Amino acid sequence: MDFKQIQELIKMINKSNIGEVTIEEKGFKLTIKQKEEPAQHVIAAPLHSPVALPAVAQPQAIAAPAAQGTSDKPKAAEAVADNLITIKSPMIGTFYRSSSPGKPVFVEPGDEVLPGKVVCIIEAMKLFNEIESEVKGRIVKVLVEDASPVEYDQPLFLVEPN
Repeated sequence: MDFKQIQELIKMINKSNIGEVTIEEKGFKLTIKQKEEPAQHVIAAPLHSPVALPAVAQPQAIAAPAAQGTSDKPKAAEAVADNLITIKSPMIGTFYRSSSPGKPVFVEPGDEVLPGKVVCIIEAMKLFNEIESEVKGRIVKVLVEDASPVEYDQPLFLVEPN
């Protein structure tokens, strides 16, 4: 399934009363849901590869990776040596530490974070996705430079849990 086919499918679903569609084809799985809440993430990934497909930015749809089921939350918890937790990128895109140039960064090393606190933004296909912490703790280190490209599952932050 190519990008144009995915776009057409999303347009058709947006115009219909269909709540959710899942398609499995040649090594990848695509799930599209009608939007229920104002802030949803758009993510697409093949089944057997850590590289994500292009995310499709349509206002009424979500494409969720098969590995994460139907969750639209970022992947954020794998234990690291020294009792640190890694917040990882849920998609391919461009990493931004602040909401726009000249604005303060979301988090600095030493800042306390709670589940749901925005820690960065990842731009994918001209859609800006707010990445939220899923852990309570203190930011120990930012692992990515501002405005750098990131890969799916790439470590972004190290957090010392509280």
